[in-house]
Amino acid sequence: MTASQNFTDSTLHGALAPANGAGPAPYAPFVPLASMFDACHVGVVLRVVLFVQAVVGVGVMFGAGDLLDWLMRFSLLTGGVLPATLLWLLAVCAIKGRLSRLQPLHQWLAGMGLGALAGLYGCGVLVLIGLLPAPPWWASAAAGTLMSAMVVAGLFWRDKARTPAATAARLAELQSRIRPHFLFNTLNSAIALVRAEPAKAEAVLEDLSELFRSALADPAESVTLGQEILLAQRYLEIEQIRFGGRLRVEWHLDPGAALARLPPLLLQPLVENAVRHGVEPSASGAQIRISTARRGGKVVIKVTNSVPAGTGQAGHGLALTNVRERLFLLHDVQAQFRTAFKDGLFQVRLEIPQ
Repeated sequence: MTASQNFTDSTLHGALAPANGAGPAPYAPFVPLASMFDACHVGVVLRVVLFVQAVVGVGVMFGAGDLLDWLMRFSLLTGGVLPATLLWLLAVCAIKGRLSRLQPLHQWLAGMGLGALAGLYGCGVLVLIGLLPAPPWWASAAAGTLMSAMVVAGLFWRDKARTPAATAARLAELQSRIRPHFLFNTLNSAIALVRAEPAKAEAVLEDLSELFRSALADPAESVTLGQEILLAQRYLEIEQIRFGGRLRVEWHLDPGAALARLPPLLLQPLVENAVRHGVEPSASGAQIRISTARRGGKVVIKVTNSVPAGTGQAGHGLALTNVRERLFLLHDVQAQFRTAFKDGLFQVRLEIPQ
């Protein structure tokens, strides 16, 4: 595979506004994640906290005489409700693996039991700081149980909604990704190599087999970035036989980013999109650059390709939409997906938690 040394980050510096500034890991078994009680996402935490605070705010209105009285009462209760809510989320996040293995009824009971304990904790906080001379222990436990039941219901319906959405996005992505003419072109390339270079023909068929094995495997919630890079490399090795010198690829891989998790079959469609809209329309070919970088608790993935003059900003179609949806299904608000096109360069930039 050809590596171009003229396609560097300086080329994109200032051109692509979204940008802020070793070999891949071997294949490993898919590791499914707990979903119903996946309260570790920032988006889930924010929604739960805002929901609980909104309920408290509305409840306080029934006993408040005016706005100032409401603010005083709301501030008082927030001093106990907010720590209790965060404690519940922390507990659920810490034991989500165990909770996910329980029967549905037991999951609900466990969540509500933790809510009762969180309610008692919040009441105790207010007692310790001297804001509740006559602590309502039973009312606090009941309120915690009720609120946790409502939050568990929200998590339950969130999980139910994720399953068909993820399946539909996966099927649509596979339909757009496994194009018949790609299969035919690959087989024709292998046939042409059988007599002249049988070893290379065998390698092409092995790469093709691995691509389809991964595509037809049982769905999993996440794989490592290292696995996705290895799969993308297999795909590019196939296309290298077809395009030869027209396909020029440059890899910049950060070994520290290889263990980041992302939805399966996510990187390869982006690389194929670059080949389809960068290399195929151009008689002279195009340059493709794939880079990964770990930045603190985030991993940044970039797929950049030059676009032939006159073709415009191609590639904003089904494949990119599916990749964006599947990325947010796994990482919610912790993920970022951006595209930019300027000066003949098209870039897809992903940001995921490490």
